[in-house]
Amino acid sequence: MRPLWLGRLHRGLSLVILPFASILPFDYVKVRSKYTGKVYVIAECLLSSIPVEKPKSSDSKTSSSKTKGAKTEKPMDSYELLQKFKGSELVNKKYEPLFNYFQEFSDAAFRVVADNYVTSDRGTGIVHCAPAFGEDDYRVCIENKIINKGENLVVAVDDDGCFTERITDFSGRYVKDADKDIIEAVKGKGRLVKTGSFMHSYPFCWRSDTPLLYRAVPSWFVRLEKLKDQLLENNSQTYWVPDYVKDKRFHNWLENARDWAISRSRFWGTPLPVWISGDGEEIVVIDSVAKLEKLSGAKVFDLHRHKIDDITIPSSRGPEFGVLRRVDDVFDCWFESGSMPYAYIHYPFENEEFFAENFPGHFVAEGLDQTRGWFYTLMVLSTALFGKPAFRNLVCNGLVLAEDGKKMSKKLKNYPSPMDVIDDYGADALRLYLINSPVVRAETLRFKKDGVYNVVKDVFLPWYNAYRFLVQNAQRLEVEGLAPFSLVSPTAQQNSYNVLDQWINSATRSLVHFVRKEMDAYRLYTVVPYLLKFLDDLTNVYVRFNRKRLKGRTGEEDCRIALSTLYNVLLTACKVISSFTPFFTEVLYQNMRKVCANSEESIHYCSFPQEEGERDARIEQSVSRMKTIIDHARNIRERHNKPLKSPLRKMIIVHPDGDFLNDIAGKLSEFVREELNVKDLITCNDTLEYTSLRAEPEFSALGKRLGKDMGVIAKEVKAMSQNEILEFEKVGELTIKMHCLKLTDIKVRREFKRPDALTEKEMDAAGDGDVLVVLDLRPDESLFEAGFAREVVNRIQKLRKKLALDPTDAVDVYIESLKENSTLQRVLDSQELYIRDAIGSQLLPSTAMPSHAVVIGNEAFHGISGLSFSISLARAAVMINSESCAALYGGSSLAFLL
Repeated sequence: MRPLWLGRLHRGLSLVILPFASILPFDYVKVRSKYTGKVYVIAECLLSSIPVEKPKSSDSKTSSSKTKGAKTEKPMDSYELLQKFKGSELVNKKYEPLFNYFQEFSDAAFRVVADNYVTSDRGTGIVHCAPAFGEDDYRVCIENKIINKGENLVVAVDDDGCFTERITDFSGRYVKDADKDIIEAVKGKGRLVKTGSFMHSYPFCWRSDTPLLYRAVPSWFVRLEKLKDQLLENNSQTYWVPDYVKDKRFHNWLENARDWAISRSRFWGTPLPVWISGDGEEIVVIDSVAKLEKLSGAKVFDLHRHKIDDITIPSSRGPEFGVLRRVDDVFDCWFESGSMPYAYIHYPFENEEFFAENFPGHFVAEGLDQTRGWFYTLMVLSTALFGKPAFRNLVCNGLVLAEDGKKMSKKLKNYPSPMDVIDDYGADALRLYLINSPVVRAETLRFKKDGVYNVVKDVFLPWYNAYRFLVQNAQRLEVEGLAPFSLVSPTAQQNSYNVLDQWINSATRSLVHFVRKEMDAYRLYTVVPYLLKFLDDLTNVYVRFNRKRLKGRTGEEDCRIALSTLYNVLLTACKVISSFTPFFTEVLYQNMRKVCANSEESIHYCSFPQEEGERDARIEQSVSRMKTIIDHARNIRERHNKPLKSPLRKMIIVHPDGDFLNDIAGKLSEFVREELNVKDLITCNDTLEYTSLRAEPEFSALGKRLGKDMGVIAKEVKAMSQNEILEFEKVGELTIKMHCLKLTDIKVRREFKRPDALTEKEMDAAGDGDVLVVLDLRPDESLFEAGFAREVVNRIQKLRKKLALDPTDAVDVYIESLKENSTLQRVLDSQELYIRDAIGSQLLPSTAMPSHAVVIGNEAFHGISGLSFSISLARAAVMINSESCAALYGGSSLAFLL
């Protein structure tokens, strides 16, 4: 069989020169040129790659005139189909090689075989195979008995990448330099059909940036195929995070384990401790320095190559057999890394008891690429030496790529400098960004500097703001002349009547419990999302809803309990997360420890917190639902352009759980009403009063299970009445046509049922299938004064912030109407208590401002609820009277001289 091969030249031209076999895994065709009579064999799916052939003409002008204006020919227009056949029909057929250098191997070689690694994405589906120049080539030739495992391979390329003397036409030439001449030689034989360049991935030396050549070299091997079953068993005894890397990637790698080439032809490295005689008949493996000294008679001080390569061992067979010399190779560095658990303590020469107590190691951590590297060699060596795995637990991380998805490269400079990132955002932010990324789930991460900034914004700023609020209000006690801040007794904290104290204490215990559980399971990636949720609860619920208490507006004792609670929560959080954010937590701790006697000098000396007291699951769930209610109500307000400063008359919470409704209407009602600015909070446990229920089958869950009954059951489910749906939710299961359906099989949809007399603009709702929130949006003039009071307080607080005043900075606040209007004074009088409670001082008329007061800042506001006014913030100043006495003025509050 002499087809003209259409296979491309690849993997180094030596593969073309040494085609011991050809691989054909597809359906093929044989075609003949209509013009030249040449016959070609090619995969049917790649027919389009055949070059278009045209008839030769002695008169180029005539040929040109005939073809001018004609349609472009397709490949098959110039070929005729001779035969279609399966690739299997060609298997074991002999063929004539491109070159005749190795005819002595023609009995076994130069025949067609089949394998599934050849793809149809380019080329012809016919690949020349050379076992010394490719892993797949070697495997296929072994499997098809073209060569035998363990025998010396025919290698026509020397150590310098040049052809050997056997390649007579190109002897001594570097393989890449001979490309053009080889192409010409193939063309001269009439065997070249098409030539060109193809872009494909190719290995380059990372030091010299020059192309590398694949070539088999003599090596020392560890026989792993005999250990395969034991390797798989030891792998099953380990715990991996994430587990799919162990069960899929690593398991598959072990299942296909091949003998391991442990030697490398390098100068630097751990020398192979193998001494061999000149005739290769005598081999000695040295297992200690003492043994080498005993056998050689030489003193050994250094185990590097240049110190031991000259050491010889006399042959045990007698002087006439000469001496044994060390082989030239060194160990593969992965052999050394796999020996780490014993080598680092110099086992077995010492530390035997320590090794026995600490092996296997508790855990190792490295990248996904180490499933074929370090993880593999650790497992192989420990299995071969001790019959057990080298580690109990393993954390596998993915790879960090550049933002463009490419590998980070110093040459390409496609990543920000790590030190620039740390200088801008801190090492803790970078650490937390990586821990909270797909990398810790063994997936790739496209590193973005903005992601580190988001960690600062979403984690550290809220965390620091809660800490700063604590410090400011602890300092306020002394500013107001009270005793310095100190922690109240643990009993007083635990017995606090305040529901938010009870809740945050329970939430902190849950944080401790969760982090300890996840860290015990080595699941780092779950901790940061939970921490984010905890910090959001701390700042946006506990601190936000507790501002009055923390600022001392509800009495000194209650204030100290709230401050102590916040202190303990922050301190516990710092201890829990200190291993994730070591620098940030240390800064906070160094200030907070001043309050506690006998505290550790560093947070990193502190033990991980223990759970103290019982967690209250009900109060945590109720506050969680309260947050959900607030979110739903805010969404309704935004939908109807109703800002939170505009009070609403009524809010209805619909839920079947009576305990939850009692919590919302009782101890949590104050926070809900104040946060959402609603006058009345009404609860309703009759879900049908404001909702209509509709049941739908979960087709994804039921499809395979029900089969042909799916249509009938789906119809029955959709026809369920309101009461039937409620009963199903209560019982938890339903039987239809002999099939038992669970809660996961039927989706219950709740849709808002608006009272008939009202429109969407007057009443609207939002829900999540668990709780329904209904807001009465109708305007109510009686609520005008409360809404305006909120607007005034909001403007005062913004002005304080604009003037960079601290919460402890005492100032007098004055208001002046900019238009003749008695409404302003009437509103201020009716809302006096609310305003004083909100700003911490009395709102005074501008006429009450002393002439010697220093105005810090003022601002005018127009069209606020139809009113116009100005706000002034001022402090009293020293005035000298006629008797030269200093008098201090400031209305009803004490102020200090500026």
